Amino acid sequence: MRSFARKHIETARMPGEKLLRVIPLGGMEEVGRNMTALEYGNDILIIDMGLQFPEEDMPGIDYIIPNIEYLKGREKDVSGVIITHAHYDHIGAIPHLIPKLGNPPIYGTDLTLAIIKKRHEEFKDISCQLELHEVNKDSRIRIGIFDVEFFGVSHNIPASLGVIVHTPEGIVVHTGDFKVDERSQIAGVTELDKLAKLGQQGGPLLLMSDSTNASQMGKQTSEMDIVTELDDIFKEARGRIIFGTFSSLLGRLNEIIQLGAKYNKKIIIEGRSMKSNIEIAKQLGYITVPKGVIISLEEMKHYPNDQIMIIATGAQGEDRAVLMRIANNEHRVIQIEPRDTFVFSSSVIPGNERTVQRLIDKLYREGVDVINYRMMDIHAGGHAKQEDLQKVIEMTKPKFFMPIEGNHSFLCMHAKIAKKAGMPNDRIIIADNGQIVECKNGVCVKTKEKAPTDYVFVDGLGVGDVGDVVLRDRQMLAQDGMFVVIVTFDRHTRKVRGNADLISRGFVYMRESKELQMEVRRLVRKIVEQSAGNPRALRAEQSSYDGNHAPGEINWVYIKENIREEVGEFLYKQTHRHPMVIPVVIEV
Repeated sequence: MRSFARKHIETARMPGEKLLRVIPLGGMEEVGRNMTALEYGNDILIIDMGLQFPEEDMPGIDYIIPNIEYLKGREKDVSGVIITHAHYDHIGAIPHLIPKLGNPPIYGTDLTLAIIKKRHEEFKDISCQLELHEVNKDSRIRIGIFDVEFFGVSHNIPASLGVIVHTPEGIVVHTGDFKVDERSQIAGVTELDKLAKLGQQGGPLLLMSDSTNASQMGKQTSEMDIVTELDDIFKEARGRIIFGTFSSLLGRLNEIIQLGAKYNKKIIIEGRSMKSNIEIAKQLGYITVPKGVIISLEEMKHYPNDQIMIIATGAQGEDRAVLMRIANNEHRVIQIEPRDTFVFSSSVIPGNERTVQRLIDKLYREGVDVINYRMMDIHAGGHAKQEDLQKVIEMTKPKFFMPIEGNHSFLCMHAKIAKKAGMPNDRIIIADNGQIVECKNGVCVKTKEKAPTDYVFVDGLGVGDVGDVVLRDRQMLAQDGMFVVIVTFDRHTRKVRGNADLISRGFVYMRESKELQMEVRRLVRKIVEQSAGNPRALRAEQSSYDGNHAPGEINWVYIKENIREEVGEFLYKQTHRHPMVIPVVIEV
């Protein structure tokens, strides 16, 4: 097997030869930014196009999207884009990338397409009209050379799909995000029978399977258990019940609304995304709202507190979301009352632990009851755990296995599960972002070729214009602040006029640093006057001389660099901090 694989790599790209290439453009080293391309000849099929939320060391960044440099110049070859479900880590990059790819058709379920369309409307500066095509779990469609069918999966947003792609080299199965819940249909049903049928027919060439919860033993909690726990909360609540959860957990939200109706609650929905998603799901029949149950904020005052239930955004502790505004007493209508019960029916996204804890602490200070998923089983994740991941591999019987959607350690853990399921080690492919896998004559191998997968940052209206240098500057400013030095220089006397003006932001408190300021001013005067007298400071002596300055004119770039380096070194010796030193020289 191994000798054949080496030969395959050497001959894979012979002129005119066709083979299947699998290119993960994101989602293989993180949870998020999911995007995979399948390529055969001149046909490219893309599965998902998601965003990744920024990490703590990425100040100011809104989110990160996949790098599509590999597809540049081949936009016409992109036959279509399949979206497995409507979470932002699978749809969030669409407004930014679809226009750059020539606006290929997008395929998804009714709910997925409705949420994609609603989000696209928020990007007023993007003129392209999306070409949306509805599919369901029983659809079979042709996209370029690829014959595609689907299977339903259980996840924490309805209408989620896995994908079965028939290629000239064999079948590729992409699970999307999934779990197995054999006791409830609240979050949909994973159609294991379709996967078992593939196994009975000899198995697919390649199984690409969700690794998000590969580190967790056992089976995922059933939504039926969640409903039982939530029912107990309704029975015991003394005043208002305020739910914080993801606006995308539409199956769960439907159950919460039904429980509210069962216990004669009037329901207020707060948060733009929550209102939008519930309205979309209601129109499509994924959420049923009994008549008269939902009321406006203004109507709340007409009912006793024990008849009120509020469903709100902000369970991740976001500063301006509804729950944090309530906790900070900044909400225009909702004020915390001692008998309130706050329920967090969602897990904490990694990296948000501190902000969520801060929110919970604020609520406890107000004397209210707070219930979260660590206290009770009130949140079932949307991803399969180890037992069910193994079950899917054993049932599907793939020839090759490729864990996807997770940090590298998650992929490695999933690989161990595959070995336990009977997969030979040389048939398990653990790839990084961009690492191209090639399949030919029934064999899939990881090549040494990689597509570009550098971060593409979205920051306000800017897409990709914030690079590593800008990010490092922001990190420096966030960690040690900045120190601005403003110097006035007399070109005739070649001396500094007066004292340098100094501005500190996030570095030191100037009123308490008089001695430091005096020493910096003396140092700056010395640096500028000595540098100005140095022949190297004259533009005529510099290789950067561009002809726009007279010979003998001072090169302030050289002098500013001296200020930056020497003042920076001095400040570090005095404070052991590295502020960003910004020199400003005014020549008079």
